[in-house]
Amino acid sequence: MKHSVPISRPFSTSRRGALAGGLGLAAVAATGWQAAPSAHADGTTAPAHGRLPAHLIRAQQAYNALQKYFYDPDSHFYLEQYPYTDGNPWSYVWPFGQAMVATQVMSGIPGIGRRYRSDVDDRFRALEAYWNNQTDPPGYDSYLRPPAGQGGDKFYDDNEWLGLGFLLRHNLNGRGDRTALTKAEQIFDLVTYGWDTDASHPCPGGVFWTQASWSHDRNTVSNAPGAEIGLRLYLLTGKRSYLDWSLKMYDWVRSYLLAPNELYWDNVHMDGSIDRTQWSYNQGVMIGAGALLYRATGRRQYLDQARRTAAAALDFYAADEHYFDQPAEFNAIFFANLLQLSTIAPDRLYQKAIRWYADQSYQRYRDPATGLYRFDGDNPVTLLHQSAMVRIEGMLSWSPRDYRKLT
Repeated sequence: MKHSVPISRPFSTSRRGALAGGLGLAAVAATGWQAAPSAHADGTTAPAHGRLPAHLIRAQQAYNALQKYFYDPDSHFYLEQYPYTDGNPWSYVWPFGQAMVATQVMSGIPGIGRRYRSDVDDRFRALEAYWNNQTDPPGYDSYLRPPAGQGGDKFYDDNEWLGLGFLLRHNLNGRGDRTALTKAEQIFDLVTYGWDTDASHPCPGGVFWTQASWSHDRNTVSNAPGAEIGLRLYLLTGKRSYLDWSLKMYDWVRSYLLAPNELYWDNVHMDGSIDRTQWSYNQGVMIGAGALLYRATGRRQYLDQARRTAAAALDFYAADEHYFDQPAEFNAIFFANLLQLSTIAPDRLYQKAIRWYADQSYQRYRDPATGLYRFDGDNPVTLLHQSAMVRIEGMLSWSPRDYRKLT
């Protein structure tokens, strides 16, 4: 791959000494300030007032492009990709949920967040078109329910991302949003329902990936995000069952999917074989679960486990720029959990790695004509990719004291 600008290397723990003297980033915008018009949530712009941080400008640009090319104001739904080609007209719930969280991140930016609050409300209203209360327990289908769509199988990880989104809403609303908390509790009930109770299975236990009959995998991302939900609910309510379930999910992943390099594999198949892919979001959710377990129990072992995985992941994905072998949405989840860990165990390399990725993505993959991120060349831009970059740039625009709210 050729680039028109000099490319600096990604950050890793093995380069800690070399980083002491400064960033050396190729993108001046990473730490610089520049005058630019401020963008409103509806896509309009207002005159610049002072000089704005580059990541704030880029977050607004990415969000405006998201709304312009993916959002339909009549239905309040999103396209799955742009340009739309064929298949279902609207996005599945997993991409929609990531756009919803990206909107919430915009609403958490100091100084401008209030502009996005009505957009957040709009996302949560539209999300309910995926809700299926005809099943016991209820949950979100993978696609829009009638009349907007035909519904779809329930995926436990889809529902877990949404549960974390409801908890983020609760956090951003001053911890007083009972409706959001209740929905997170309902989703956690669904997650525990998905626990494999057949002791004869290989690697017994674990939450299944989906209720669909065509898969019986149990994944890192169907367990660790569930643990994160349970731990946040425990910290909010004090109910011991939330902590107990979270420990079961966390311990199951560590028992069967922890690799020798301190990273986590993807899933266990029903024949006992293991998919040894090491996706960045798997590392993120286990880092986040470890950090929350430390907050919930005070046990140092969980914090140490989270820090070891964070250090191993920074080295692993920095080597040969493996960050760009990962989908942007996976990296966004990884980075959110790194920032959450940083509130307990500060490490300047966490944010530096995120800035490096944001800067390089902006230089290499952003189409300046549209503001869309084209990670897949001339193929359609996905809602997942664009939402991820809104989320990443938006998080970099947050005050570090608020990172604990991230999910």
